[in-house]
Amino acid sequence: MSKVFEEIESREGDVTKYRRHGNGRGFVASTAKVDPTTFLDSTAYVEPGAQIAGRCWVGAGSWIDRDAVLSPGAFVGANVHVGAGAVIGVGAEVGSHCRVGANAKIGAGAHITRDSTIAANAVIPSGRGATRVPDHITRAA
Repeated sequence: MSKVFEEIESREGDVTKYRRHGNGRGFVASTAKVDPTTFLDSTAYVEPGAQIAGRCWVGAGSWIDRDAVLSPGAFVGANVHVGAGAVIGVGAEVGSHCRVGANAKIGAGAHITRDSTIAANAVIPSGRGATRVPDHITRAA
């Protein structure tokens, strides 16, 4: 992890310090925790309080919001927003251009197809059972 901090100011005037992650050079807030074995693309952001376990992959332009958790081996595609407090289970895959709502829970091994939206507070079961798409998942047209 880089020891050089970069400061980014939000529209509201809040300033957050980020450091570059050693594996992929993505931006990691000073209070976030990202395992060194995780790949974080250089255009991805991890916000304060977020935790990313080992062997995860976070794609280009993705944004891991405050207090979100990625469990070991989780895959997050390009241009994905993982909402505040959301949890992505062990080995789960979230396809590119998805939106995961705040406090949503995605079970271990689940596969969320690209361009999907997961509602806030939704619970997606693990990927070991039937593949019926729950009602609270929508697909972009």
